[in-house]
Order: sequence, then structure tokens, then C-alpha cells
Amino acid sequence: MKVLLINIDSKKMPNLALKKIEKYHLDMGDEVIWDMPLYTHLVDRVYVSCIFKINEHKCFEYEYCSKAFIGGSGYRLRITLPEKIEQIKPRINMGFCSRGCIRKCPWCVVPEKEGKIRRVGDLLDLWDGKSKDIVLLDNNILALPKHFRLICKQARENKIRLDFNQGLDCRLLTQELVNELKSIRHKDLHFAFDDLSYFDSIDRAITLLQKNGINRCTWLMLTGFDTTLKEDLFRANYLKSRNQNAYVMRYNFSKDRKLIPLSQWVNNHRWFQGISFNQFINMFENRKYKKLLGLDDKCQEVVY
Repeated sequence: MKVLLINIDSKKMPNLALKKIEKYHLDMGDEVIWDMPLYTHLVDRVYVSCIFKINEHKCFEYEYCSKAFIGGSGYRLRITLPEKIEQIKPRINMGFCSRGCIRKCPWCVVPEKEGKIRRVGDLLDLWDGKSKDIVLLDNNILALPKHFRLICKQARENKIRLDFNQGLDCRLLTQELVNELKSIRHKDLHFAFDDLSYFDSIDRAITLLQKNGINRCTWLMLTGFDTTLKEDLFRANYLKSRNQNAYVMRYNFSKDRKLIPLSQWVNNHRWFQGISFNQFINMFENRKYKKLLGLDDKCQEVVY
């Protein structure tokens, strides 16, 4: 059998579902071809994966192909891999040690897609035995503290650096879990500051992290969902005052153009740490942003 795999999204990062499908068919002795749409009518089966909703339209051309199977959270949440394929461990140094989440954030598809949190494996299920880096895609691994400690133990023993790619839940941090983070090699830690109601938990978490020598992390800021620009600026300036980095994430690529200058300032860490938002929009090359913000060119500050 000839099988064609189509990754609708980024070609830079491996698609875990397609990697599982690839291993399944290679183990069956099938020929696997990657990302060659012109081969659609020359193969026996086509698998298409779309993770991001913004790319859903790219799937439509395959809907009329009887041999095509289309899935992914960007296409349909209810479509899942057959259990015999889902259980495959492709060992590509990337994947899940847990699935699901204890939260029910209104902007997030994880509770609907993955359900209640549960463990599905450990670090050694993902590791090829050689790499010094593993990317974890878990949505809330700190909600399983015992499992998290096991994963950190495996990382220490095998000198593996972990990338908690989806971020960690700062509301669950304890001294014990911070000790685990201190004991392992890891990439820049990411947390979320999606709503002002998180403020007290975030203030406590930053203090705890800095007390333990983890001085600067990156905080993902959801914008364009149910917050105002004034609230967004407050969150950004608070993080800046605590010597943290931030990263603006526009909800479903929100069309609110006022978020453009904010994201341009915040997401460039050199600018964010070096100058204020008002200084940024008053830079000669950035004065175009004043029109987006409804400011007169002579106005020197954003005032609410």
C-alpha cells in the first residue's frame, strides 16, 4: 500500500498524529510519502492533519477525495485516531505524558477534545535514547504532581533538557514543584496570564520562582477575547515591573488592530525590557501605530 501524509500546518515542527500513522504503516510494510499533494490520486490512502483553525480551509480540497482521512483540532474535534494507532510511541523526542486538563477556560478546546486529565506515558516513551532534548506537549502536567516528579527524575537521570511547550499552570506551583524545576535542565519556562483574575496567583508565583533563583520567565497573554487594551497594558506593564518577559497571543488572530502595536512591543523582548509602550509608539518608524490607537500625532502618551 502507498500512503500519503499531509501536514497542513507548519513543516518545521513534527506532527505527532502523522508520525504515529507513519510508524503504523511502516511497520505494516507500506510505503509512506510526505507532503506531496500531487500524489493524491497515485496513492491508496491519504491522511490529512490540521491543528490550527485558521488553516481549516486548506483541508477542503481533500473532502471530496474518497481515500482521504482528515483530522486534527483545527478541522474537527471529535475525529480521533483509531486506538491501535493512538497507542503507538514514535519516539521522536516530542509528545504527551498526560492528556486533558483540570481547568475549563472558555477559550480552550482541550477539555472538549481530551477530557479529564490522566497520565498516558512517561519520558522514556518519547525518548529515542540519544537526544538531549524532549518537547512535552502536555496541557497541565503540574495537575499530576506525582507524575511530574517521575518525569523530572527521568530527565535528571538521563541528562535531558525539557521544553514544556504548552506552558505550566502557575496556580499549581508549590515549593516542592519549584524544587523539581530547579533540579532539571529546561528551556525558558512559560506560564499564562490570560485574565486579571489570575493576578494574585501570578504575583505569588513570580515571588516564589524568584526566591528560588528562577528570575525571569515568559508569560503568555491572551488578548482579543474578553479583555480591553487598558487591561492588556496593565498586565504587560506589571510583568515588566517584575522583570518578566511576556508574549501577546491574539485570540483566533483577533481583528482588533489596536492589538498590533501592543504585540509588536511586547513580543520583542529587547524592546519590552528596554523602553515603555509610550516610548515605543513615539519612535519615528512606529508613529503609524498612533492612528490605530486613535491618537493625535502630537499626543505623546497613551491615556485611558
